[in-house]
Amino acid sequence: MSDASVEVELSPAEDFVRSTRSELEQVRAQLKEIGLLVEQSQGEVDKLAQRNASIAVRIHQLHAHFDTVPREDIRATYEAAQDAQQRLFTMRGQLEKLQSDQVHLKRYQDFLAKAMTLVEGGAKMEVGEAVAGDGKLGGIEGLIEAQEDERRKISRQIHDGPAQALSNFILQTEIALRLFDTDPERARQELTELKAAAAATFAHVRDFIFDLRPMMLDDLGLVPTVRRYTEAFKEKTGLDITLVVTGTERRLETHREVLVFRTVQELLGNVRDHAQATQAKVVVDLDQHQVRASVEDNGRGFDKTVLEGDGEEGRNLRMLRDRLLQVSGELDLDTSPTKGTRVAISMPTGD
Repeated sequence: MSDASVEVELSPAEDFVRSTRSELEQVRAQLKEIGLLVEQSQGEVDKLAQRNASIAVRIHQLHAHFDTVPREDIRATYEAAQDAQQRLFTMRGQLEKLQSDQVHLKRYQDFLAKAMTLVEGGAKMEVGEAVAGDGKLGGIEGLIEAQEDERRKISRQIHDGPAQALSNFILQTEIALRLFDTDPERARQELTELKAAAAATFAHVRDFIFDLRPMMLDDLGLVPTVRRYTEAFKEKTGLDITLVVTGTERRLETHREVLVFRTVQELLGNVRDHAQATQAKVVVDLDQHQVRASVEDNGRGFDKTVLEGDGEEGRNLRMLRDRLLQVSGELDLDTSPTKGTRVAISMPTGD
């Protein structure tokens, strides 16, 4: 009997055990590798934090002896401070991402190990029942919550990193003001440019934070957040957006509000990046038992069969459809080349 025939004769249970064991070994190897990366990244973050502290001390010394320190030394010190803060911010982001991946891999490893134990011990149960009966958040709720936790961390990092860099702009403004005694025209020009750069950077950071995790979503709920987002999106892109809200405006479960908001965000991003549209309409409908949302544009449309493929095109829509299925939701797509696109979702409100 050939090896190929042995493969064919494996029972479904035996084949599952073999593939699960192989997957578990790969995950363990990945966990070991990512553990080393986390350790290395943490060491780099610690070094960069020490460097930032040293530069902060140097800046304090400059303030104490400002009139006697050469201007080139002042400029070099502030440039080094900005560079160090940017490096620290970037490295902390990488570390947070690695730690998040490490947590997710650890959970996956534990699940695979549990599945191996149950199957090899002769237990019979559906994988879906095992996950749902865990007493924790279901698949989609857990996934969304994990993603939002990561966005909250990034939001805090941006607030603590670039916001601190902006404070250095203020210090540099003071330096420029003092240059008025030696070269007033140059000082005035640099001060004007510096203030404009600081204002633009601050506005950009605020937009970035809102995109990652709008605080309004936690504080005020779905509808005010969608309203604010569409207004800002219209202002930044020039796209003519109409928002229609129907039904009874109220709070929903957190994971449902997040899913609807991220859907609107994703679909508007697709309109901006791919549709070549000039107009879009966003509809949010909250009736007693269903929440519905749709985004419609007058763009170039596309072939809706991408939902049935596995290529890069249509990937985000397929992921959205899969997430909706986990909460008994649906996705409806109406599009064709040159005729625009309408994507609508619906799900139970959970009330």
